Amino acid sequence: MTVSHDFSFPDGTTVRRLGYGAMRLTGQPSNFGPYADWDQGKRLLRRALELGINFIDTARAYGPGWNERLISEVLHPFPTDLLIATKGGVVKKSATERYLDGSPAGLRRDCEESLKNLRVDCIDLYQLHWVDPQVPLAESVQGLAQLREEGKVRRIGVSNVSLEQVKEVVALTAIASVQNRFSVAERGSDPIVDFCAQEGIAFLPYGPLGADPMQPGAPLAAGEGALGEIARELKATPTQVALAWLLHRAANVIPIPGTRSELHLEENVQARELAFSDEQLERLAGLARF
Repeated sequence: MTVSHDFSFPDGTTVRRLGYGAMRLTGQPSNFGPYADWDQGKRLLRRALELGINFIDTARAYGPGWNERLISEVLHPFPTDLLIATKGGVVKKSATERYLDGSPAGLRRDCEESLKNLRVDCIDLYQLHWVDPQVPLAESVQGLAQLREEGKVRRIGVSNVSLEQVKEVVALTAIASVQNRFSVAERGSDPIVDFCAQEGIAFLPYGPLGADPMQPGAPLAAGEGALGEIARELKATPTQVALAWLLHRAANVIPIPGTRSELHLEENVQARELAFSDEQLERLAGLARF
């Protein structure tokens, strides 16, 4: 079974269906502060483009701001086929202090900062990072839509949302993406993937290897059970199998694995070439824990 390598947004813009999540290129712990090896981070981002990646995911909260600045320092002026997605609505004060601000004013403030950090006049894809329980979701979405109307962003999306919230948003305005935690083992967003596929909305799964964003390591990379067995059958790594499963899950899914290693980056890109038999897909389906 083979899959399409590309996804086209409703406006015709096409990206390759394996992007790069840049979150790990920030200070540790808790993705606070600048990346410790700035030059190595620049080399890795250049290598991503050399490997054909043309979708990069970041957020104002990563650093905060430092991740966007690293991307712009090394890749600006951006290639015309490169799409950069960022997010707003999370205010990070320290490695342990953060709060949500999904108000239209807060999203505008974060968007303006991201525009400066990325050194652009318009952000390709701007997403609500987390739903703020103190702000009606409709107000946050209206704030995003206003930024789009003003030309500060081209497309809008939402992250860390339920199916009911996605449907609420779609009833209010057109969105381009939904970004939730999702992997072959964590399948809670299955209904959202299907709904987004029906609506032509990109689904951006984060945590594709089961990693905790605040902790090192990626549990699925260990290759336990069927994941390891199929990796051996295909002469691939468990990581490649986990990423390839996401590509097979639905044509609107764009995995955005993050890594600090050029070797792992290269291995991740090779996952696009894996093909599964129906029997292998059935075995992988059995890995779902929740």
